[in-house]
Amino acid sequence: MRTVLLDGRNLTAEAVVAIAQSRATVECAPDALERVRVARATVEGIIERGETVYGINTGFGALVNTTIDASDLERLQLNLIRSHATAVGEPMEDMHVRAMMVVRLNSLLAGHSGVHEDPLLQLVAFLNHGITPVVPRLGSLGASGDLAPLSHVALALIGEGEVRFNDNVVPAKDALVECGLVPCKLRAKDGLSLINGTSQMTALLAVASESLHHLLPMADMILCMSLEARRCTTRPFEPQVHAVRPHVGQMHVAARVMRLMHGSPNLADHEDCDRVQDAYSFRCSPQVHGVTYERAKSLSDVLSIELNAVTDNPLVFPNPSNPGPHEIVSQGNFHGEILGQTADAMTLALFEQASMSERRMDQMLDPARSGGRPFLARQSGLESGLMIVHYVAGASLAELHGHAGPRSAFSTVTSGGQEDHVSMGATACMNLLNAIQRFVEVLAAELLIAAEASEDLDLPMAESVASLHGLVRNLVPPLTTDRSTAPDLKLLIEALNAGSWHAMLSELHPIHGHGR
Repeated sequence: MRTVLLDGRNLTAEAVVAIAQSRATVECAPDALERVRVARATVEGIIERGETVYGINTGFGALVNTTIDASDLERLQLNLIRSHATAVGEPMEDMHVRAMMVVRLNSLLAGHSGVHEDPLLQLVAFLNHGITPVVPRLGSLGASGDLAPLSHVALALIGEGEVRFNDNVVPAKDALVECGLVPCKLRAKDGLSLINGTSQMTALLAVASESLHHLLPMADMILCMSLEARRCTTRPFEPQVHAVRPHVGQMHVAARVMRLMHGSPNLADHEDCDRVQDAYSFRCSPQVHGVTYERAKSLSDVLSIELNAVTDNPLVFPNPSNPGPHEIVSQGNFHGEILGQTADAMTLALFEQASMSERRMDQMLDPARSGGRPFLARQSGLESGLMIVHYVAGASLAELHGHAGPRSAFSTVTSGGQEDHVSMGATACMNLLNAIQRFVEVLAAELLIAAEASEDLDLPMAESVASLHGLVRNLVPPLTTDRSTAPDLKLLIEALNAGSWHAMLSELHPIHGHGR
């Protein structure tokens, strides 16, 4: 099994997901642990000199002005974790919790948190032993970090709360004993460092980004099959068109379609047909799919920074030659506004693209426009064909429309007015993951309809599209008469989510070109 060396500087979304899915183990880079020790010495020096610094020997939030006696500092951290482990709702998926743990660990390894190395080694042990804290999903406001969900993780590190281990939910202390581990001791600032950061929202965004990496090229391939099924022209995708309006995403999608559709006998046979223009949902697809691509690229850029950012408060900037409280800076890196707005923008783009997908389905099913079988039924009237597949797509699209409302456009005042603006970043990032699932459902419906419509073509499709059609037919047979297509959609949704089709087709055909 691959091992990922975490150093606080080079973590990628791909590595986060690999560790989260237990396809990789983790280690801490020695130089990163040395930075952790230097920052820790700064915290201990402040305590030894009796200096008062927020997060080390004061209360938290609105209790910032309450000084804590040195004899109570460990109890302060323990109370912090216990009181803040108050999330609600259904448990987060194990993969999402593990991703959150990786992100938190990597951030602390940057060496600006002042945390002792013991909690970091405990996080490593949990990840490598497959001990996953049970974390209720709701509780973060996306500022002061993801306090509540991260507190449930910290609770498990000290042997309290519940974890999932060997496919069972057990008390954390039992899993520790079985793995030969002991509860982690929290020293001054350790608890605050573990929970004050953007790790939940960043982890969810990493999972979303990796899903989109294989879904968006597949969405363009499904578009190509719809173009074939409707016998459209590829002239609107020609490079000269997009050179005069050179938005990066628009050009990228148009070039991808041209590569994938190259040499299609079916489309070549219809170059001189009497249709003047194709409907917008076909002709304008680069302009719409292209926005989705650009939002995904922006998401990836934001994520690459956030995965290696230090996001807790206060931060430690060691200055051994001139020690003192000035080495600790209270600031706002825990605020998740950029993550929330990035997630919201991505969700809106997915809705718009799914809306266009649904319109293409209507074009393929309506005999007045397609000139083909009504709803692709074999015996029209007696049978309904794929009529209800379109309905299902509409239902998923309606839910996706609900997700498109920005979650980051809301704030609430907390902690006695000390925390008077929050980002709702975690809410926005989880909303994006839910939106992606609705998006996949719409894609699966378009793929099922396009695959059936293409059965009526007289000439072969482009090789890449034919390959996709073959993958569909390995799972789903063509219509011979009416049947429930719920199992068909389920299989297609699973295949699209898995990403294996994208990997297979990428080896055979020029899906990507330059960039993702």
